Amino acid sequence: MERSPDIPFAPVALPGPPPILSRAGWSAFVVALLVVCAVAPLLNLIVPEGSPLHLSDYAVSLLGKIMCYAICALAMDLIWGYTGILSLGHGVFFALGGYVMGMYLMRQIGRDGNYKSDLPDFMVFLDWKTLPWHWQLSDSFIATLLLVVLVPAVVAFAFGYFAFRSRIKGVYFSIITQAMTFAAMLLFFRNETGFGGNNGFTDFKRILGVPIATPSMRMTLFVLTGLTMLGFFLFARWLVTAKFGRVLQAVRDAESRVMFSGYNPIGYKLTIWVISAVMCGVAGALYVPQVGIINPGEMSPANSIEIAIWAAVGGRATLIGPIVGAFIVNGAKSWLTVAAPEFWLYFLGALFIGVTLFLPHGVMGLLRRRKKGEQ
Repeated sequence: MERSPDIPFAPVALPGPPPILSRAGWSAFVVALLVVCAVAPLLNLIVPEGSPLHLSDYAVSLLGKIMCYAICALAMDLIWGYTGILSLGHGVFFALGGYVMGMYLMRQIGRDGNYKSDLPDFMVFLDWKTLPWHWQLSDSFIATLLLVVLVPAVVAFAFGYFAFRSRIKGVYFSIITQAMTFAAMLLFFRNETGFGGNNGFTDFKRILGVPIATPSMRMTLFVLTGLTMLGFFLFARWLVTAKFGRVLQAVRDAESRVMFSGYNPIGYKLTIWVISAVMCGVAGALYVPQVGIINPGEMSPANSIEIAIWAAVGGRATLIGPIVGAFIVNGAKSWLTVAAPEFWLYFLGALFIGVTLFLPHGVMGLLRRRKKGEQ
């Protein structure tokens, strides 16, 4: 039966992409931006130390460190919460970014080291005569910034390409990522690799020629870390609300159906895997100058498991949840390691078990249920 030419087709209105943030979300984002860029510097640098409103240097360093962890938790949410791939090896990408920045900071020491040499102290101690090839660009800040992104990206791409093409998934993928980070930790423990062995890198003096231990530099690093965390949050929101993010969630829920629909899940999984690794690498690069040390312990499997715990506690597939989880867990860790250090690991294990059994959607899921109950 033919359609009458007098009856026009009715246009179909396709739904547009949802907004990145709601009005309330943008308001909260602006408040967070003001806290990072204005309130915290004011309380630390302007308010006198005797005032109850003063933000101590210790608090600035602690909050800066936790914000670096929050970036890692956000990266974990993209790969686990939205794609359904549980990685237990993201600590290696965090450490790689940290080591790249640490190499630059070691070169910035110059002749102010214990041995008054152009080489880092550990190389002089091991009787090295020249810098190894992988240190050649470490005196350039621009090259360091590029390598902070490129090194984790290349390692993640090489690992993910073969893993995803082999269709390794589920618990097998988690085990392989844990084995990867353990192997990397053992490699960096060796003195002949040129990464400081067991001690790693420490005793940093300056960055871009500016002393690193001054209050102004400490606050600068704090603000940069906060802006990076907020920037990555907006980027992640844009990513998951776009078509790319919807395909990722479809891969998480029913990968076979995605394949039957004509999409190749490998490309999507590999892309988000590399993006997640780069975010961890940037977090590691911001972490090292604030903490003042980087060693192979950052690659321990336990650290990678902690990243997954932060995401689970806050709530997967929420983006804001993993950030909240990182602050909750690491805030509790900071307090418990002083008040009752022998119970910290028991608390962490109990927290993970409790969240798994009673709060499968994390803290954000609990808040959403309460909000719906009030309505």
